Amino acid sequence: MDQTNNSSKCRFCGQPLRFSLVDLGMSPLCESFLPLEQLNQMEPFYPLHVYVCEQCYLAQLEEYVSPEHIFTEYAYFSSYAVTWLQHAERYTDSMTERFGLNDKSFVVEVASNDGYLLQYFVKKNIPVLGIEPAKNVAKVAVDKGVPTLTEFFGVRLAEQLRGEGKGADLIAGNNVLAQVPDINDFVGGLKILLKPTGVITIEFPHLMRLMEENQFDTIYHEHFSYFSFITAEKIFAAHGMTLFDVEELPTHGGSLRIYARHAENDALPVTVRARALHEREVNAGFTNMEHYSAFGEQVKETKRKILEFLIQAKREGKSVAGYGAPGKGNTLLNYCGIRTDFLDYTVDRNPYKHGKFLPGTHIPIYPPEKIQETKPDYVLILPWNFKDEIMSQMAGIREWGGRFVVPIPEVKVY
Repeated sequence: MDQTNNSSKCRFCGQPLRFSLVDLGMSPLCESFLPLEQLNQMEPFYPLHVYVCEQCYLAQLEEYVSPEHIFTEYAYFSSYAVTWLQHAERYTDSMTERFGLNDKSFVVEVASNDGYLLQYFVKKNIPVLGIEPAKNVAKVAVDKGVPTLTEFFGVRLAEQLRGEGKGADLIAGNNVLAQVPDINDFVGGLKILLKPTGVITIEFPHLMRLMEENQFDTIYHEHFSYFSFITAEKIFAAHGMTLFDVEELPTHGGSLRIYARHAENDALPVTVRARALHEREVNAGFTNMEHYSAFGEQVKETKRKILEFLIQAKREGKSVAGYGAPGKGNTLLNYCGIRTDFLDYTVDRNPYKHGKFLPGTHIPIYPPEKIQETKPDYVLILPWNFKDEIMSQMAGIREWGGRFVVPIPEVKVY
């Protein structure tokens, strides 16, 4: 759908943004959980409207809120998800082996969170540095023995580190590329910090999977951009780097891990995998604007199905509780208009969230034991990307005939 948005230009190539991918209405910031005393105060809502650039195909939200506002104190600690820690450990083993890292190497992670990843390099005696803007989260990393700078990453910081003689053999960035408003400053910084023979790996949710599987709830204000492999290639190429390999990962509903190097470093040839994915995206229509136009309707239909299920359950007098309080859950609940009229409460393993309320919908958050106490008929799994882990943790709900419901890609009762 062509909707000119005169004020806004593509954050990578500067082209005016005219093409709407999906409009999810107004939504609060997805990690801004409310304490009881704030429930009667005004809450800021911002548009959640994704545009696609016709020049470089970058899907993106406007920047309504500064990253400083979002990430200086942050409620997300990576270490609460067991499968994510296993993912981090496997990554460490695989990179160490593939690129021959040792005690003379230097590994940097941008947006290193609570040290969930770098701790595994530290165990192997490989020197590391974490860069993490959220003070409360960085402190946890330092306590674990992971040296961490509390700063936002970009060209300025990269030049400063280079000036101190620090160049990286490996730079890792997981779930950060999407969270950067100034993408050229960020990728430009990666280029500067990387040694001539160094490698960058970046993981981000794959736009192709997001669209194929209706994962509209992975759209939130913290995610400024949504990438196809083709767009990521363009962005890195503009900064003198080549994507030489890519892995498709199951994390976060389907992510890519891209491997970048300096364009002139021919020692790492472009793999068959990288060429094949480029080809697949072209064939699926990712360089064709028509491909992007059907998504909005698909999302509305998903919303109607979720609401049909909940209305039906409520009319039959059934109780429904939520599991998890992830960012994606807040997008889903706000877009669908689901409040305590449908969902009595939700539970989460992160004690930081207990006693607080979800932004916008004001659904209360309890510890997981609450489910055992109230024995709901249905448990709606909001972090559906961890559904297997959650269903085995909470298998006890079957004692009273409780059932799990997963909302994405479409409503399914287990």
